[in-house]
Amino acid sequence: MKHLIPDHILGLFKSSGLKPLQIKGREILPIVQGGMGVGVSAHKLAGAVAKLGGVGTISSIDLRRLHPDLMKKTQYLLPSDHSKAVINSANIEALKREIQLAKSESDGNGLIAVNVMRAVKEYTSYVECSLENGADAIVVGAGLPLDLPDLAADYPDTALIPILSESRGINLLLKKWEKKGRLPDAIVIENPRWAGGHLGASNVEDLNNEKFNFDVVIPQTLEIFKSMGVEGKIPLIAAGGIATGRGMLAAMTLGADGVQMGSRFAASTESSAHDEFKRTIVETGEGDTQLTLKELAPVRLIKNKFYNDVQELYAKCPSKEDLENLLGKRRAKRGMFEGDLVEGELEIGQIAGLIHDILPVETIVDNIMTEFNFAKNELSNFEF
Repeated sequence: MKHLIPDHILGLFKSSGLKPLQIKGREILPIVQGGMGVGVSAHKLAGAVAKLGGVGTISSIDLRRLHPDLMKKTQYLLPSDHSKAVINSANIEALKREIQLAKSESDGNGLIAVNVMRAVKEYTSYVECSLENGADAIVVGAGLPLDLPDLAADYPDTALIPILSESRGINLLLKKWEKKGRLPDAIVIENPRWAGGHLGASNVEDLNNEKFNFDVVIPQTLEIFKSMGVEGKIPLIAAGGIATGRGMLAAMTLGADGVQMGSRFAASTESSAHDEFKRTIVETGEGDTQLTLKELAPVRLIKNKFYNDVQELYAKCPSKEDLENLLGKRRAKRGMFEGDLVEGELEIGQIAGLIHDILPVETIVDNIMTEFNFAKNELSNFEF
């Protein structure tokens, strides 16, 4: 890790006895900021996290909204194939800008990653844009990215990091990638029961399956690594419901090498989320969030009119067109980016009572490391 990382954070890291994440030959603080759209995690947030030596992540979804000139070109277009092409072009241009800005703000520390959802139509173009414009890592969730090594074949120095939720999917991906001559540079293991955003299960009921528990999937994954002869070569990053140093400690006692946090960084000064959404994260209490379906995939939402409408629509067994009409009118941008707490979609992890303030990223990381060290001292019989 480079010397520009504040001395007090370096001191906390060293005193913790933690090992840094080893990704593409670089030593990284074992804290990964999750990718959050629409517009929540952009260059300011990603750059700030990376500057402290962690992994700062840009969400690739609809980044044009952060650039007034690009929005001016696209916001009044009527629905058509031509309009879609113009919007896609604007989002690609915005992604280029965001990567360049984030890398500049990171001062060369940490890693700048781009999160791309496998399920979106623009997946390939977002991955290619990220590779061409110098992203240090590509993080892919919302589906199995079996083709990612092919897309990144000309970029051997870019880290490839899939997000998966259970050992069967991890085993399948590893075997497919191994045949292509490339293995993941890290794997994010996301517990869909506790995470926010698009979740790795086929239905809401399946989210309670024990196969997703960290104490199940992490040991199973380590056994897979051992059987493949790659033990110790692929860091595991735990994600879902982690927002504190204590949560980080709990994950690492189970064998994780690092943690990914989304909602904690959404409620940061540098986050591009609307202030009203940030305030809602801080005020969210037990029972304020609920798992539901969205476009036939599970998601955890704060309960509001949007949530109720989705529940009512699914209860009526609507057609795919009905769902697209409803969800297309009230996208995540209205809630998380524009601050509409009634009609907007409010995605969040299960972090009730864990986030108390909207703070600068440096203070958040400082608090996480301080709490980790305090909790570790309480449990001094554990070794890391």
